Amino acid sequence: MNAKILDGRTAIVTGASEGLGRAEAVALAVAGADLVINARSARLDDVAAEIRAAGANVVTCVGDVGEQDTADRLVGVAIEEFGRLDILVNNAGIIRDRMVFNMSADEWDDVLRVNLRGTFLTTRAATDHWRGRAEQLGGPVYARIVNTSSEAYASGPPGAANYAASKAGVVALTMSTARGCGSFGVRANALCPRARTSMTGEVFGPAPSSGNDPLSAAHVTPLVVYLASPAAEAITGRVLGVYGNRIDVMSAPAVEASLRTPTRWEHEELHEVLGGYFGSSSSVAEPGANRMPS
Repeated sequence: MNAKILDGRTAIVTGASEGLGRAEAVALAVAGADLVINARSARLDDVAAEIRAAGANVVTCVGDVGEQDTADRLVGVAIEEFGRLDILVNNAGIIRDRMVFNMSADEWDDVLRVNLRGTFLTTRAATDHWRGRAEQLGGPVYARIVNTSSEAYASGPPGAANYAASKAGVVALTMSTARGCGSFGVRANALCPRARTSMTGEVFGPAPSSGNDPLSAAHVTPLVVYLASPAAEAITGRVLGVYGNRIDVMSAPAVEASLRTPTRWEHEELHEVLGGYFGSSSSVAEPGANRMPS
């Protein structure tokens, strides 16, 4: 396959100043895309230099994706500078870890604002543009969205209720966007990457001193480029875990068991049927425990 599979395409990457976002932006550039890169940090200039060294065009756009003006400006810059927008990669994210009983309202709001609201605002701006273009052209346009979620949305880590909730919201937003905007060309997918970055340093620890690091961002970027490419036309509304040499195709929540009553549930019957399913009242069933009825 041609290495320049994104030649002539324009991509926006948020959270591109470091870590996964930086690696994704550079990989898209190597694949031939022109870039509009965003972060709140002036370190974007270093990333821009790396992208130009890869032979791609790039424009920096410093700003907070939690602000509507930033999201609108990102789309506007792509159109003004490159005449088109084809790909949106939402990677901007923060953590404010705390047990839920110690978490302040500000710590909750800050994480939801960047991780979920920021993803929504850029998605709204991009899909509005693509819908307008599709109406002008009288048919679907080329449009790809790759959102960054996390396995935390499904596992619910005890010290990151805000982060887990924000990433669950990203999954729901992605699925809804895929279904609501597919008719005019949008293909939207969410990734749950495991990557060793400054944000995940305490989770994954230091990289191995030698040999291949399965948690290197380099293992995530090929999938981002693929989902942004024409080859991924048939993939939309999916959640994909990715790290090392593996991709996990994750399914939507499924019914684990269906418990019935002939009429209306009563307390005693609930205790017998539902309580019996999860175990005796003397023990607490862990969330996600797969206990069969006794």
